[in-house]
Amino acid sequence: MKGSIKEKVIVLTGAGGGIGKVVATALAEQGASLALCGGNNLERLAETERLVREKGAKVFTLAGNLTEQSFLDSCMDKIAEHFGKIDILINNAGVAMNTPFDDVTYETFDRIMEINVRVPFFLCQKALPYLRKSDYAAIVNIASVVGHKGYVNQSVYAASKHALLGFSKTLANEVYKENIRVHTVCPGGVFTDMVKLSRPDLTGEDMIMPEDIADIILFLLQNRTNAVIDEICVHRSGKQPFDV
Repeated sequence: MKGSIKEKVIVLTGAGGGIGKVVATALAEQGASLALCGGNNLERLAETERLVREKGAKVFTLAGNLTEQSFLDSCMDKIAEHFGKIDILINNAGVAMNTPFDDVTYETFDRIMEINVRVPFFLCQKALPYLRKSDYAAIVNIASVVGHKGYVNQSVYAASKHALLGFSKTLANEVYKENIRVHTVCPGGVFTDMVKLSRPDLTGEDMIMPEDIADIILFLLQNRTNAVIDEICVHRSGKQPFDV
């Protein structure tokens, strides 16, 4: 039976990006309350907040740098204090790269691993005490098809998404008996600014759109039945079937 996310409190990272803005709007249309967490681009975050409010949904924005431990540690407490609870966490924030393996620096490696792995890892950890109190608890980690294979010039990005997928599997096995579901979505090329940076060869033709990812997340969250979907891999229409 289809469930409802109306009045569920959903924490979303990367809300100012191409996927995040569309996901936030789609969740707001279903009556969810949104906590937009992190993000250094205040203009983009403000735009997403405006769109959410236009849908009539409650929104709480916590702008800041999630790589700063003090900010990350305090986010969930502040959100729970504001809304009184947390039901769902969506780890959407991420960064990509397009650099030959030989040219990857320590700084590039650390930055990508910190944002794509360390941040979602510890946000999950900080959210768990609140998710354990919810009867609709779920985590959605936005991974990537490069969590399953490697693309040229994306060595660190691939390593980070393999790591994200790996810890998601372990976390899912640790918390499923507590009725907390952990889903991973592994998209191929989604037409966003980040993909334009990491895959400048892609033109947008036959690519996945942010709306497609929003629809998938809504399906996962609204169809809370005895059938559990751990992972969804999505490829663009120009790819052969089962070739992520």
